[in-house]
Amino acid sequence: MAVDPEMVQALEDSGAFLQGHFQLSSGRHSDRYIEKFNLLQWPAFTEMVCRKMAEWGRSFGPETVAGPTTGGILLAYEVGRQLGLRGIFAERDAEGGRSFQRDFRLAPGERVMVVDDISSTGEAVLDTIEAVRKAGGEPVCASVIVYRSGERTEMDGVPFFATTELTMQTWGPEECPLCRDGVPLKVT
Repeated sequence: MAVDPEMVQALEDSGAFLQGHFQLSSGRHSDRYIEKFNLLQWPAFTEMVCRKMAEWGRSFGPETVAGPTTGGILLAYEVGRQLGLRGIFAERDAEGGRSFQRDFRLAPGERVMVVDDISSTGEAVLDTIEAVRKAGGEPVCASVIVYRSGERTEMDGVPFFATTELTMQTWGPEECPLCRDGVPLKVT
């Protein structure tokens, strides 16, 4: 993985880069946030991002594409469309993980590409990989738009790709300098 100038330009052009004090879905805090829906609201940007994911994932021979709610729904659909596959999604379940609901089913051993939007800790991707396994499928690869936490080539034993890598500082709430300075927090 590396910084992809085309992806950075798309994030800039769509207004996806935000500055402030943000609580990420992981619970960590950051002074920068990528609002994925500022990018995903534009079909041309979404098509371009998903083309990069599909081109990378094709060689793993997926039979289905799955993503977590909410951004992962759009990505699974478009990557699936580009690969000629169906796109399904995993939702939060009563146990706090993710599972396939709405009558989405996987055949035993069905090869699944997992996709998601912005990842800091990989939690949503890992939850979706686990949902694929619980449903009897085989996660064969995973991809995200942006990975914020440094270089990574696999996730829970599954080959992993980000269309771009952006290292962005994050802090636990107890060590956050923005909290210490009293900067208002926005939960993302």
